Amino acid sequence: MLDTLSSQVGAVITVAVVAFAFLKGDEPERIGAGAYGLGWFASLLVQNDSQLYGVQWGMFALDVLMLGVLAALVWRARRAWAVWAAALQLLVVTSHVMALTDVRPPLASVYLAINLAGYGILIAIAVGTFWAWQERRAAGIE
Repeated sequence: MLDTLSSQVGAVITVAVVAFAFLKGDEPERIGAGAYGLGWFASLLVQNDSQLYGVQWGMFALDVLMLGVLAALVWRARRAWAVWAAALQLLVVTSHVMALTDVRPPLASVYLAINLAGYGILIAIAVGTFWAWQERRAAGIE
């Protein structure tokens, strides 16, 4: 789970962005960050480190569920960051489908795409939270 330095750094970044969204974001940012945080924690519980060369169905289901949440945010909230986050999550789901259909990509490239897209989603949430915070400050609400 959190046995390597890179996974620990990723955990710190994830917790920091989720906390920032909960402290300074509006409702869409909190929903997106909450879903991401819950999905991240659930993926720690569901992942199977002994099955590195097959499709991990639990991870696939979590990523499809996260895509649904982000698609709903795009539909309802109409925020630019949600579009970027949903597009990156679609890349994650597509990577799972590519491994599922046995296209035979190198699995290291699939995992790299999934991890980089995850960081991209975190960046989108952080930028969206920053914009929402600045809009509230400019309006004198905060």
